[in-house]
Amino acid sequence: MYQKKKERLYVCDLLEDPALTYPAYYILSSSMLKNEMLHGAIVSLHSFDLSYYETPKRFDDIFKMFDSGTFPIYKEKYIVGYFGNKMMFLESNGWKGMPATAEIFKLENWLVC
Repeated sequence: MYQKKKERLYVCDLLEDPALTYPAYYILSSSMLKNEMLHGAIVSLHSFDLSYYETPKRFDDIFKMFDSGTFPIYKEKYIVGYFGNKMMFLESNGWKGMPATAEIFKLENWLVC
């Protein structure tokens, strides 16, 4: 079966002097590689410039971001996406399924814009 080619997006290509240097890159599909909203979330996370983000008041705020194609941040550590009815977080080697733990249901762990 044909698999889509994945490429590395280096943080230093988006941000000259990142405050958060790990991970240094993310492995993404070509469509995600071109996604400007994802680039903005990566820049915000790696520069620690979270001034556009705030703690959500309701869970609807998180899902509004998913619906609009933007990416909330979880625990000031992970960018979260919603694909195929699954919440996924971005790690260096790509998108991973987000385990349903009690921590997910605490609004103070989320940042939305």
